[in-house]
Amino acid sequence: MIYESAVDAVGGTPLVRMSRLHPPGNLVAKVDYMNPAGSVKERIAVNMIDRAEQMGLLGEGGTIIEPTSGNTGAGLAMVGAVRGYRVICTVPDKVASEKIDLLRAYGAEVIVTPTELLPEDEDSYYGVARRLTAEIEGAYSPDQYSNRFNPEAHYLTTGPEVWDQTRGEVDVFVAGVGTGGTITGAGRYLRERKPGVELVGADPEGSIYTAACEEDIHQYRVEGVGEDFWPETLDRDLVDRYIMVDDHRSFDMARRLARSEGLLVGGSGGMAVHAALEVAAEATDRLVVVLIPDSGRGYLSKIWNEEWLAEHGF
Repeated sequence: MIYESAVDAVGGTPLVRMSRLHPPGNLVAKVDYMNPAGSVKERIAVNMIDRAEQMGLLGEGGTIIEPTSGNTGAGLAMVGAVRGYRVICTVPDKVASEKIDLLRAYGAEVIVTPTELLPEDEDSYYGVARRLTAEIEGAYSPDQYSNRFNPEAHYLTTGPEVWDQTRGEVDVFVAGVGTGGTITGAGRYLRERKPGVELVGADPEGSIYTAACEEDIHQYRVEGVGEDFWPETLDRDLVDRYIMVDDHRSFDMARRLARSEGLLVGGSGGMAVHAALEVAAEATDRLVVVLIPDSGRGYLSKIWNEEWLAEHGF
């Protein structure tokens, strides 16, 4: 098949059995870093922009503005490059330099803000995006945290792919929860076809999803996952349970996957696989599918940098 553009090539990523990591063979990964721009977020980028165009929210010569930890921005920048939109991404300063360079390589303008600022702060990456959207004529911010077309993208693509690729034999779906779009959209599709499917959210230590109280919410090093507020794109009643994974175990698993399975994944992928491994070990007769959102190539200066690991106590 010949696609007309990179946008048309999004989706259809493979499932890979992780039998070296987990010999029983009931743990498989959906390798979504094999999308054209390298992450699961291209799915929502394409769908959100398609819907914005259909609704007249984004027109010729328009500007796409989004607060992002990098991957959604890369997806939007890829779409912008193909369709001729200006793209501005605001990012927190904990984002790896490789991901910022990637955004710029696609032609996006990048504004870096302090990670520790709360979303309501006008100087946070959320606040700066809101201000620019109001100031720039013809600007549109998809806002992946509230956009219903975020989970819809996974209902239309990710869920059906997992169902078809496993021939309906999937018993558990595990995904890291950031905006909640992946587990909400894919999970809703799978649950409709198999009511007994268990939906498990992997969450970094310090995120709101597994915090027992407000004092437990704190900064963490894993990028692109977890939150300090409840996004509108997450169906809180859909997720059966969450598994908390700290930074150390997330990074350790990412390194293990590269050396045992040949899968070079990011920290959030390591986090999701660590959680999925716990689930797969509970009952080896259940098929567990875990979504790997992005590649480790965006974190070579961190997870695979011994000096960075030592500096941050890993």
